[in-house]
Amino acid sequence: MLKQFLNLKLSQKLSPQQIQLMKLIQLPTQAFEQRLKEEIMENPALESGKEEEELSFEKDEFDNVDEFDDYEGSENIDTEINIDEYLSNDETPDYKLQANNYSDDDSDLDMPFAEAVSFHQDLINQLNTFILTEEQRSIAEFLVGSIDDDGYLRRSIQDIVDDMAFTQGIYTDEKAVEKILHIVHELDPSGVGARDLQECLLLQLKHKTPTEYIELAIDIIENQFDAFTRKHYEKLLLRYEISQDRLKKAIEEIEKLNPKPGGAYDSSNRVVEQIVPDFAIRIIDGELELTLNGRNAPTLHVSKDYQEMMQTYKDSRDKSNSQKDAVQFIKQKLDSAKWFIDAIRQRQETLFVTMNAIMHFQQEYFLDGEETKLKPMILKDIADMVGLDISTVSRVANSKYVDTPYGTKLIKEFFSEAMKNDQGEDVSTLEIKKILKTVVEEEDKQRPLPDDQLAEILKEKGYPIARRTIAKYRELLDIPVARMRKKI
Repeated sequence: MLKQFLNLKLSQKLSPQQIQLMKLIQLPTQAFEQRLKEEIMENPALESGKEEEELSFEKDEFDNVDEFDDYEGSENIDTEINIDEYLSNDETPDYKLQANNYSDDDSDLDMPFAEAVSFHQDLINQLNTFILTEEQRSIAEFLVGSIDDDGYLRRSIQDIVDDMAFTQGIYTDEKAVEKILHIVHELDPSGVGARDLQECLLLQLKHKTPTEYIELAIDIIENQFDAFTRKHYEKLLLRYEISQDRLKKAIEEIEKLNPKPGGAYDSSNRVVEQIVPDFAIRIIDGELELTLNGRNAPTLHVSKDYQEMMQTYKDSRDKSNSQKDAVQFIKQKLDSAKWFIDAIRQRQETLFVTMNAIMHFQQEYFLDGEETKLKPMILKDIADMVGLDISTVSRVANSKYVDTPYGTKLIKEFFSEAMKNDQGEDVSTLEIKKILKTVVEEEDKQRPLPDDQLAEILKEKGYPIARRTIAKYRELLDIPVARMRKKI
């Protein structure tokens, strides 16, 4: 049985322009500059720099396209608009095939480039120093290809044997693969190809020049690995009947090792992105001064040539259908350019008013630099101050940096929830985390404080916090449990 229902639903949808504006607001300075370059390249009606001659048109002069809808004109018309120039059938515009990263005074010279070698390719290159049969080389290359980015071989030998048979047509056995794996263990970085952390540490220790402490470290990792990882130092002292100083030196040798040998290689070849602050805060005569990075405020204008082409068409008495197509294209580019310029202005205003509100809300911190003076502040506080949506404030806070007298900070770091101290006053959770971190740094590392004792210490300092909350903050600060903070 079919039934009909009348359902009223109120919904709000963002226009494509609003969505694009939100994306622009979210972009940090470097990404915004790239987006700006792309827009200028894609829209010839948008130009950067100051306009030579200001042309004034009514705001809605080109907004009405009705004049094109019912028009039937003559094909023979004398006009200044070259239709072919703007309506090319070529799918790839010329500007996308040309280099545009040279200034007028640059020389066209051949520049040398350093080619980066991947982690796995470097391992394969090292295999060339070993004398191997064709089958052995195939097995070695398969093993190298099975190593993960951390440098570990996390698959069982039997799985590797089966996989080589099914995918490569290489029929071998576990004994032959184990033999080749020993060769892989000789490659750099030391420890690569290990099947677990214990084997990784052992491989690195055995590659070191033997000393009294290296040999003890090898024995500990090989035979007392569980006691070592649990930091049961008393058990190790009794087991080896050695002094505390000797055990300490052996453990120091182990702590020098790299638990992720592949990661070390990767970090040495990784390009670190430079952070460009979006704002700068300075203290001038005891007052805070906020500035927006000038790279976020480019000078843009609508192309004079495109405006003149549009005006030429409007002044024409006879208009052909082909002319109509051309002018539609020109109008689209003009509208897009005008919208983009307006969106950039709105982005600038949004960024500035949002950061200005944050600066005044956290005025005590920015004047002093002491993190304990950061006030509890949530997104809604700033959204209410500036009259913006919470999501807009979030986009600014999550992706923007500010240069302060105390270093460059990610804006979202200034936001925190509120908790009550023993006086009933609201204090920032950032303040509590700072004090917790200080307490842990000053503790006796031979007797690190468990969470319940940390809770008692913070309570004595005026912050009554439950033990589970201490554990939560400790994890957020990447502070391990007491047992793992113990040092001999």
